[in-house]
Amino acid sequence: MITSLFYILIFPGFLFLSILGLAVEFVDRKLYARMQNRIGPPWFQPLADFIKLLAKETIIPEKAEKLIFKLLPFFALTSVVITFLYIPTWGIQALFSFNGDIIVVLYLLTIPTLTFFLAGWYSKSLFSMIGAIRALTQFFAYEVPLFISILSPALLAGTWSLSKMTEFYNQHPGYWLFNLIGFGVSVIVLLGKLEKVPFDIPEAETEIVAGSFTEYTGMLLAFFRLAIDIETVVCAALLAAVFLPFGLGLSPIAGFFLFIAKVLFIVALLSLLRTVFARLRIDQMVNFCWKYIAPISFLQLLINIILGAVLVK
Repeated sequence: MITSLFYILIFPGFLFLSILGLAVEFVDRKLYARMQNRIGPPWFQPLADFIKLLAKETIIPEKAEKLIFKLLPFFALTSVVITFLYIPTWGIQALFSFNGDIIVVLYLLTIPTLTFFLAGWYSKSLFSMIGAIRALTQFFAYEVPLFISILSPALLAGTWSLSKMTEFYNQHPGYWLFNLIGFGVSVIVLLGKLEKVPFDIPEAETEIVAGSFTEYTGMLLAFFRLAIDIETVVCAALLAAVFLPFGLGLSPIAGFFLFIAKVLFIVALLSLLRTVFARLRIDQMVNFCWKYIAPISFLQLLINIILGAVLVK
């Protein structure tokens, strides 16, 4: 019991993910700024912003559903922390693993977006509700390509366990190269999942203030932002485990630093993409995902089905 609490609350759970999430936010903001020829924030800025929000007053709108309004940030935070425990990071084996855990991971990663929708909806604010509707509309556009892209490597490995899938690719060096199309699709749709440019439509500050979070202040907004930072780490870790499963036979310390390097590499790709592209309209985003990204993800699925049949023979 005590060991499980340590895993969840300290390492590799909440405390570790909070520190790494704030560090990743700094790296993302710094790279984004440098690519735009700006200086960017100092290293302590994400932590300072978090502490400042904790110190501010929490204001709950009069017409909001108060209990749900208060609980939603903690649901989002809990879901992303628990998800991380099922993902192999600096080794082949995840902390908790079972056959079918990849489905659980994908399910848990849908919860933050649903909490964003509910946060906006139950705020009873015009801007919040518009942001909530955009978040849910965007959710249905990117989630299917993401699921297909993540499940395609599992199909080739012949397992629904992330740990066993990582073990398969570790035993077959070079096979991960067959999944590069899915990796490209996943990186693109991850921008939508994290609501970053060009898919930051649900919280477009020039249009709807802050979208779903318009009415959130103080501690509740701080934990929502922390949940997004941790979600960035968790999603990057998932992509690293699924599409970059190399170097996992190293010592735990070397594997840990390699894991950090993979996460930072994926975050750098996200920063590059959101520097290059401008924000799309919601209809453009939906059309782009269903006309181009979804067919490409199906192509990855078809390739893995054929390769799986050939490799079995």
